[in-house]
Amino acid sequence: MEGAQHMLHTARRRWLAGVAAVAVGTIVLTACASQRDEGGGEDEGSDVDSTFVFGASGDPASLDPAFASDGETFRVARQMFEGLVGTVPGTADPAPLLAKSWEQPDDTTYVFTLEEGVTFHDGTDFNAEAVCFNFDRQNAFTGVAASQSMAYYWGVIMRGFGADSIYDSCTADSETQATIKLKQPFAGFIPALSLPSFSIQSPAALEEYGADEVGGTEEAPIQSEYGQEHPTGTGPFMFDSISLGEQTVLKANPDYWGEQGDVQEVIFRVIGDTTARRQALEAGSIDGYDLVAPADLQALEDAGFSLVNRDPFNVLYLGMNQAAPGLSDPKVRQAIAQAIDKDALITQVLPEGTVAASQFMPEAVIGWNEDVTDYAYDPEAAKALLAEAGYTEANPLTVTFNYPVNISRPYMPNPEQIFTNLQSQLEAVGIVINPVTNEWVEYLDLIQGGTEHGIHLLGWTGDYNDPDNFVGTFFGLPTNEWGFDNPELFQALTEARGLATEEEQEAAYAGINEQIMEFLPGVPLAHPVPTLAFDARVTSYPASPVQDEVYNMVELSE
Repeated sequence: MEGAQHMLHTARRRWLAGVAAVAVGTIVLTACASQRDEGGGEDEGSDVDSTFVFGASGDPASLDPAFASDGETFRVARQMFEGLVGTVPGTADPAPLLAKSWEQPDDTTYVFTLEEGVTFHDGTDFNAEAVCFNFDRQNAFTGVAASQSMAYYWGVIMRGFGADSIYDSCTADSETQATIKLKQPFAGFIPALSLPSFSIQSPAALEEYGADEVGGTEEAPIQSEYGQEHPTGTGPFMFDSISLGEQTVLKANPDYWGEQGDVQEVIFRVIGDTTARRQALEAGSIDGYDLVAPADLQALEDAGFSLVNRDPFNVLYLGMNQAAPGLSDPKVRQAIAQAIDKDALITQVLPEGTVAASQFMPEAVIGWNEDVTDYAYDPEAAKALLAEAGYTEANPLTVTFNYPVNISRPYMPNPEQIFTNLQSQLEAVGIVINPVTNEWVEYLDLIQGGTEHGIHLLGWTGDYNDPDNFVGTFFGLPTNEWGFDNPELFQALTEARGLATEEEQEAAYAGINEQIMEFLPGVPLAHPVPTLAFDARVTSYPASPVQDEVYNMVELSE
């Protein structure tokens, strides 16, 4: 097999050619200069303030990327940690990172040639033994550590832990060569390694600070000492401090093996409210923020701030937990689907350019099927289906509707408004809604770690361009989020993820998307356009459709 630099999949090239250009180069801004309240942060002898303050919508759930599954955690992790594989700037395509190349001698074996002269933040060496330590560590997780609310990505991508996993072994052939073997083919393995969850961390620090000593329960896990205050990677920034609910501070890594840029300090300031983030930018107390509220776009543009759109490589959905009363009935799920007017939702509360979703992946991904079963908006049909399921005006269906508050996600910029819109649509067909809200981290723990939830708002920004990263992640095995057991669907997804050619994958995943929409575990709603906004002094920002944005690439003018 060819090395990494030649391993870009034909389908990924097709995707890259088809998307709108992402603003990766110079951003021309005309807004007022930053007057952030940090003071300091300037390089001696330079008039450029080297502190970059980003308005985050929430705290990282963990500082250990092995236990990360959400965008705010990934945003912080990507500054401190690196994996074997990264992405081509501005795309979802895999690219060399800590592995400068790789070969695949057979369907289940991957030989990685590693960068030399790389050290972790604690001064210890990055090498093949460190690579194997990290892979073996995650595969050995048990108990709370192996729960869906903790090591989510290993469990989903590797299909379990220990003997149940598709991971077989890792061998340190030399200081600079590691061989990873899988038990079965997995076409998406290389692009999956670009996830922060597969970052290579310092074995010495993991052991010293008890990284695997997590506590609590699956519904309410407690992070280890390492995961709270000692993250140690190879990335361009090092951990400095965290004040939960306030900010996370990182400092430039003076011994970074790659290029260091203008930014010498990063502050992720937690501002949960979208309006407050806009006001902070306007006041000059932050340099930029993500997930601009649709209602704020025009005002920011008129004020001269730069707006940078990511291509919407995502999906927003209404999930349905079939373990909840009533939701295991397909007629009920179909009724909910036909009660929803996606176009009205998009027009009223989602950003301009958002398109309705017909299935659980965007059109750019292999296997998207234009002919999937469609549940058109039809409130009368929804009422009839509810009646057939035994629910009438005298005996209405009552469902818990879970949604997060004080958070914005690329696929869900304004969950409170989305909930209100959908609530009115569902109530219009006679469904009684019991709203339940949680802060973001608790919300994820509830949906992924427990069974006490009903219909719920969630979504996904693709981590890499592979269908398994969408439908395989959602529906590849039984989970607490969806609450169903469908061996036929699980088997179809297991077989599809091992197919080698684009033609085989295209046909298999097209069939799987139809299978999913017939089964209807939830309602795919939309593909929202995520937007970032920046102050004038930010002249270049490395926007990425999969949010692989590392701040040593940020350029500052003052």
